[in-house]
Amino acid sequence: MTTEEIAQAAVREPSIRVDSVSKWFGNVVAVNDVSLQVQPGITGLLGPNGAGKTTLLRMISGLAKPSEGSIELLGQPVRGDPQLYRRIGVMTEQEAVYESFTGREFVTFSAKMYGLDPVEPAVDKAIERAGLVEASNRPLGTYSRGMRQRMRLAATLVHEPELLLLDEPLNGTDPRQRLEFQRLMRSLAEEGRTILISSHILEEVETLADNILLMVSGKLAASGDFRAIRAKLDERPYRVRVDTDDPRSMAAALIGSEAVDSVAVDSEETLVVLSSNVTALQQSIPRIAKERNIRLLRVEPLDESLESVFGYLVDA
Repeated sequence: MTTEEIAQAAVREPSIRVDSVSKWFGNVVAVNDVSLQVQPGITGLLGPNGAGKTTLLRMISGLAKPSEGSIELLGQPVRGDPQLYRRIGVMTEQEAVYESFTGREFVTFSAKMYGLDPVEPAVDKAIERAGLVEASNRPLGTYSRGMRQRMRLAATLVHEPELLLLDEPLNGTDPRQRLEFQRLMRSLAEEGRTILISSHILEEVETLADNILLMVSGKLAASGDFRAIRAKLDERPYRVRVDTDDPRSMAAALIGSEAVDSVAVDSEETLVVLSSNVTALQQSIPRIAKERNIRLLRVEPLDESLESVFGYLVDA
């Protein structure tokens, strides 16, 4: 399928449709009545270990059968359709590679499994996208973990899938490799592809994903833009970190402010202020510091990242 055809398909049905899906293993419920839709672009699937992310991703990819419910990819039932599998790319969490293969041989093997002909142009393009041309003729056993992840990604991309399902693709990558990964994912998304990334590296997904799906204890806790999710929690106080040269005096002064719900002092003598009125708090902190001759070292919100949003959802 050409890039133009992918883009045209993107404006139609959701790429992924999960309807009332559950999965249990004996008496253990791994995924509990999850329904969701994923559109073209980049979506992050987030949650702690044991939240059910990998089980859900395995069901979406067709590697596991739901105990209840149904899943469609690109408008088709996910299981039992070999032609559909040629339109998706799956990168599992398990770092399984043939270490005696060179990187090029590994990607070539994947291309042949997908029935590509000719093979070499597709292999060349996938390896170049992964940024591993110079290392492509080395055995995979000599690669770092991050390099193996990138070559696995090349093997996943070699057949130009419309839909990518990536389970912890950033494992073992260094900061530079993560930036390159982000650029590649954005480029693929701009072509109209759908990318679902499962990850525990929340700050990386926050800067990459258009939307997020948060799973807690096998259930879908929230979905959408992370700031929109945070807006749903506005009844909870915002947390602000305040560092000063006199934390005790600052804490005593803040407690008397109408903008402050509570103040805590941690073991490092840093103040954590809870406030339901952040605007008023921002105005009162410098005023109080000036009045008390207290030097402000840092004032920092703690609730503008996925980490804090996720923490609130887990607590709830």
